[in-house]
Amino acid sequence: MSQYKIIFTGPVGAGKTTAIESISDIPPVKTDASASDMTKTKKSSTTVAMDYGIMNLTGGEKIHLYGTPGQERFDFMWDILTTGGIGLILLLDNTRADPFQDMKFFLDSFQKFIAETNVAIGVTQMDLSNKPTIDDYHIQLQGIGINPPVFSVDARVKNDVSLLVQSLLYSLDPEIEA
Repeated sequence: MSQYKIIFTGPVGAGKTTAIESISDIPPVKTDASASDMTKTKKSSTTVAMDYGIMNLTGGEKIHLYGTPGQERFDFMWDILTTGGIGLILLLDNTRADPFQDMKFFLDSFQKFIAETNVAIGVTQMDLSNKPTIDDYHIQLQGIGINPPVFSVDARVKNDVSLLVQSLLYSLDPEIEA
């Protein structure tokens, strides 16, 4: 039985914990603590180590889902969590002041890992803010020379998160069946 590891990352409030909750076939493990900095204006608690879930594929394979903390002060966990990973899912909150800056920051921070694996991008909160558009994200990504799959996703909706995971798996191996 094959086992794989996918990492979810992005800024605070982008939906990493929620995405893992919506797609995990087990009750997820969460390491939340009370928010004590500017994060508390967005939400009462935040991930400080990781979130963890499992997605079972047909054929008995398992995908281990790891969510990183979104705050840069916990970035030491990013290297730990990416070790052995097959790909990265970057979630971006479209309501943040500059989601393109967030995108660039996380793509730069995970550049080595992405170069060895791949990335898929999910844009959350598009129901609250429809600008920038998915096309705008594609234009920004073309400007930095990459062309990953980019989708509008609701992290609460299993099918949305599943599509994002499937697009990442397909970009890694077009023969894979998720």
